Amino acid sequence: MPSFSTTRRVPFSPRQMFDLVADVERYPEFLPLCEGLAVKKREREGDKELLLAEMTVGYRAFRETFVSRVMLDFARMQVDAGSPPGTVSGPFRQLQNRWNFAHAPEGCDVHFFISYEFKSLVLQILVGSLFDRVFRRYTLAFEERARTVYGASGASPISGAQARQGR
Repeated sequence: MPSFSTTRRVPFSPRQMFDLVADVERYPEFLPLCEGLAVKKREREGDKELLLAEMTVGYRAFRETFVSRVMLDFARMQVDAGSPPGTVSGPFRQLQNRWNFAHAPEGCDVHFFISYEFKSLVLQILVGSLFDRVFRRYTLAFEERARTVYGASGASPISGAQARQGR
């Protein structure tokens, strides 16, 4: 199963980066190939927030919509997303990704991991290399978004995810 993993140091706090990733409704504004995203369900599970989100990705004539189960773990500064258990959605047989955010000198280390398997070999051949390139750009897209939202210094007004959490 194809996968990609990277860790990057950024000049923003773990909380700021967590909030950017947690603010899934904004993804169509800056994330490569993301044409639309709608949260279909949002609920609390203890100190975690669970979302079911429907995301539409597109490139040229290719358009697919799939559902992801997103778990926001505020205490651990971790975001897990992937195919809801027991389902196959959109182009994927399986999709799992994880974001971790850890304090580091002058900012934080952002760790991103994703693994995926397309439903068909034909789809893997047609768009697999495109997805590999896009996933490699995801962390850069979030870094650019952080600069837009927080500025170079990392100071910013309250974000959407913080507002939902009452922070």
